[in-house]
Amino acid sequence: MKITVVGCGYVGLVSGACFASLGNQVICVDVDAKKVAMLKKGRSPIYEQGLEGLIQDSLRTKRIEFTTDLGSATRRSDVIFIAVGTPPKPNGDADLSYIENVTRVVAKEIKNSYKLIVEKSTVPVQTGLWIKATLARHARKNAPFDVASNPEFLREGSAVSDFLNPDRIIVGTESKKAREIMHDLYRPLKAPILFTDIKSAEIIKHASNSFLAAKISFINAISNICEAAKADVEQVAAGMGLDHRIGKEFLSAGIGFGGSCFPKDLSAFIYISNKLGYDFKLLKVVEEINEEQKKIFVKKIRKAAGDLRSKTVAVLGLAFKPNTDDMRCAPSVDIISALKQQGAKIRCYDPHAIPKAKTVLKGVTYCQDSYSCCEGSDFAVILTEWHEFKELDLKRVKTLLKQRLLFDGRNIYEPERMKKLGLRYISIGRASEGR
Repeated sequence: MKITVVGCGYVGLVSGACFASLGNQVICVDVDAKKVAMLKKGRSPIYEQGLEGLIQDSLRTKRIEFTTDLGSATRRSDVIFIAVGTPPKPNGDADLSYIENVTRVVAKEIKNSYKLIVEKSTVPVQTGLWIKATLARHARKNAPFDVASNPEFLREGSAVSDFLNPDRIIVGTESKKAREIMHDLYRPLKAPILFTDIKSAEIIKHASNSFLAAKISFINAISNICEAAKADVEQVAAGMGLDHRIGKEFLSAGIGFGGSCFPKDLSAFIYISNKLGYDFKLLKVVEEINEEQKKIFVKKIRKAAGDLRSKTVAVLGLAFKPNTDDMRCAPSVDIISALKQQGAKIRCYDPHAIPKAKTVLKGVTYCQDSYSCCEGSDFAVILTEWHEFKELDLKRVKTLLKQRLLFDGRNIYEPERMKKLGLRYISIGRASEGR
């Protein structure tokens, strides 16, 4: 098929590259000329496993191209995916201005040939109706088009694999023609496709992410109970996860969720619910627990490390999760800010996120690796569970830290092992910490 994907961010770029790898002819559009120039050379502006290879392969076979010209891309395509940002407003509502701008341009290019416009961005319910009305208002009379909703369920760090091996594909449509096109497009993936109305598809996305966020906040709340009772949250989570109704996914206690999806989607769903006349109190508490978890972790550091005004802290991990360089709503930003406010000097290391971290974290020292970060620091704090950190030479780390003290915000080590190594180890929701 001839496809245009508007927006070369995490969702749009992965979707475009994967559609091209399935044999489609894809045009990826972005307003950022520098990003487009970079992509034309086969270089990805984001770190995502396997993505750059897909882009380079599709450039070689001429299945993908990159441009800033949305009008031309629309004229040459049958299906247009809108995958631009929908950042949160201060009140939690989603900012749909980028979607509106794209919709107006696309509308003017719908002449005699049919176009299917698909919302891929995460949007509030009823946005599909608004897109349809906007298209009708700006297109010529009786222009042939349909609107569909196709929410993404890609996890940063495994987005390419998630796209090509999905649990399910959700498609909201209004016409038989749109349904057939989307069915044919996704047929090669051999995954279950659930066809719904557009509004239901839009809610599925927000409901799914909100549920997973609630699961994370639930186990984080349990971790605080475990600490008070001197129990082990890892054992509790394992016992819960064996129940097939609950499952083990998203039951890892830590310093809370971040990224571009969960915080934004949770806030947007709360706003949407209020707008529709329902006070979604449960989700408000999920937000509160997530914010509180970072504060609890900082209190732990302050209690165990003492006065921070003369201390240097080695921070290992900046991205909101491993295998990505995304710093959006990363817990590290708030935790580092709190430590700095208490007078601590910060040394940081992350395998991939440092270039983006430099745009949001000022007044810190960036290091080349974990060991140079720890050298001369009073203690270390792990904020992202990169595999690289799990493989650290902890005996060496112990010799580099002045206080032989390590705070683990992701529970990547076993307390007994740390105790044998002679490291004072403080983690999340586990009473048997090494001393």
